[in-house]
Amino acid sequence: MTDTTAFDWRSFLLRWSGEWADSLPDGETRDEDEEAARQARWLGFPPASEERIAAMEERLGRRMPPSYREFLKVSDGWRHAGGFVWLLAGTEDARWHDNESGLADISEEYLDEDAGPEERREADIWRRGLQLDVESDITYVLMDPEDVDEGGEWAVYTWASWRAEPPERHANFLEFMRDMYREFHSLRAHRSDGKAVFINDTTRKLDAQVEEARLEALRGGWERAVKALDEAKRYGRPRATGLGDQIRRLLGRTSMVYFDGLVTDPRYAPDLLPPLVAEHAAHSYRDDSTLTFHLRGADDALVSLAYMTLDQVRSGTYRYTAAGAFGEAVERARELARWGDTDGAWQTLRDAVPRWEPLGPDHLAPLGWVADPALGPLLTPERGRELLSTPRGGQTGEAPRPTAGLDPRDLAWLAEPDPGNNRTSYRFVLVKGVEPEELPGRLADGDGTVLNEPMTFWEARHRPLDGQREFSSYDDRALMAVGRAGADWSFAFDGNPAPFEQQRFVSPAAAASAGTRAVVVWSGLRTWHGEPYFHLSVAEDGAERYAFTYADGQLRQSGEIPRALDPSRFFGDLEDRAEAERSLLEAVTVEFGAHLPRHAIMNGRLHTFTTRSWTRPPRDGETYTVIRMH
Repeated sequence: MTDTTAFDWRSFLLRWSGEWADSLPDGETRDEDEEAARQARWLGFPPASEERIAAMEERLGRRMPPSYREFLKVSDGWRHAGGFVWLLAGTEDARWHDNESGLADISEEYLDEDAGPEERREADIWRRGLQLDVESDITYVLMDPEDVDEGGEWAVYTWASWRAEPPERHANFLEFMRDMYREFHSLRAHRSDGKAVFINDTTRKLDAQVEEARLEALRGGWERAVKALDEAKRYGRPRATGLGDQIRRLLGRTSMVYFDGLVTDPRYAPDLLPPLVAEHAAHSYRDDSTLTFHLRGADDALVSLAYMTLDQVRSGTYRYTAAGAFGEAVERARELARWGDTDGAWQTLRDAVPRWEPLGPDHLAPLGWVADPALGPLLTPERGRELLSTPRGGQTGEAPRPTAGLDPRDLAWLAEPDPGNNRTSYRFVLVKGVEPEELPGRLADGDGTVLNEPMTFWEARHRPLDGQREFSSYDDRALMAVGRAGADWSFAFDGNPAPFEQQRFVSPAAAASAGTRAVVVWSGLRTWHGEPYFHLSVAEDGAERYAFTYADGQLRQSGEIPRALDPSRFFGDLEDRAEAERSLLEAVTVEFGAHLPRHAIMNGRLHTFTTRSWTRPPRDGETYTVIRMH
């Protein structure tokens, strides 16, 4: 708890008054009272005596909170509290609001039946609050006698209808006045009337703080840096927002992150425009004309670059590039990421960060890569903190401990519930000793099948099969993502398979295993629809060696199955389907030494292709439906 009674009100108010007087343009017309305040360099009034304060308290029936009492002893009221309260009450003008505005009734109308005590108490502030605003731009200032801390301080609430926000809470009167002082500074710093630049001892101190925060951020001390930048931002200091936004973006925060003052600078635009544009593209409901709102002051060339980048981000063709050794690492990382090795890709990027070259003095970290379709999914809040903690840009410091990898080196993660519990069935093919780009030749019809551009799991689930205009009820062609499944394996994965039909199912293992070894797994042990099922087949050199299928409560098997994969070990009791599934996947991991990259499959972008059907053609007498699209 802060001791508000020890605060030096006189020094604070004198500094504020002097800065206000110096900020007024010469020759500007002012009323008599304001001109007198300017000449006196004092926004306040004579101090209130203890007798006047006691008389006010008797009139109001309450003892005033400590910080307001101490303020009154220095100045009995205040002019220009921030930008929108022109006169703040002293002992004569403070009064109970008593719902004079009618806002209590309006607030209560918006409360639903489930509104809790806290919401109702907030609405009632308009009945019980002590009103301090005397003259203002439709801005209310109320002290709440029921929101009291251990030191007897009352919270202060401010509200203006034109802000379209709930009342803002300030912990006490002292914090309210500090916030109004910051608001005064911020409004003066952002003047657009062409008047003299706002400079004084406070702004010089804050600007020095911003510069030190910049260097501290490059040394890896981002937590200290962002704290200093946030404070300077509240005073409206130039550079503070643009520098702080770079840190915030790497921490995974995207709301209200616009890189103000930097994104329109041609030096920084190549690296800061892409994340700004990517956030715009992620919200398709936005009118594209609003993109320029955050590019005010940009020339035509930069605006054109922004829209070109927007097209690239939406089409998935944007490619981040950087200079020097870091740029070389970016290319290696992209190659790793597009085949699913997101942990390796991140390690490659992370290790190169000390050699990253800033585009200018206010460039704190590489950012354009977060908009790259292959590299962007690498970012997590933990990895963002790791990058920010890494000394770079010519500064030195202690390197952070590496973050743990995101991918378990196994298959058992597939048995874990995903957010929304949507992954209840899946299928995959593992092929040994071949590259991922070779899989279409083994699993698809024809020689011309090529990999699609990388896409997310969600995009793959909602993407129609390319060029297909005929669909049949017996055809089961899967859209599968591909990548590397360990040192010597490649995989094809389908996280949204069609229903499993045992009578017509044909394992692709034999076709995929020409000259090598292939494994097929299809699991629906946790399926919501129908009976649980699980299939495993293993083939070598074009021939199936062994297989088993559990479906409809029965087990069918063929070939000589290794003891570690003996299905009788897993399907004796299926009370816990998830545990049986996990045990099976663990056994497959150990037997073949392959794994699937969880982060790449669930959060990244991978190449895809469409396989041949996983079901046999219909036999004589079997019926089916065909849909042709014209």
